[in-house]
Amino acid sequence: MRVMSDTTHESVATHDDHPPAHEPDDAGHGHGGHDDHGAHGPSLGPVDWLAWGAGILGVGAGLVVAFCLYVATSL
Repeated sequence: MRVMSDTTHESVATHDDHPPAHEPDDAGHGHGGHDDHGAHGPSLGPVDWLAWGAGILGVGAGLVVAFCLYVATSL
């Protein structure tokens, strides 16, 4: 909760605004060595080469169209 000071109109942080401090563990890491983001899920699956190929082909086709538009408007 933020409280507005009457005289300076600056926000004054209350105790609720600050997260609790974590002491470093023996290795110097905070949070006792726990992972802040939770357990990691399964790894990603195999690369979809067909989708990557279609995407690269689409980008190439777009560049060809852009080049043709540039040539047509520069004449």
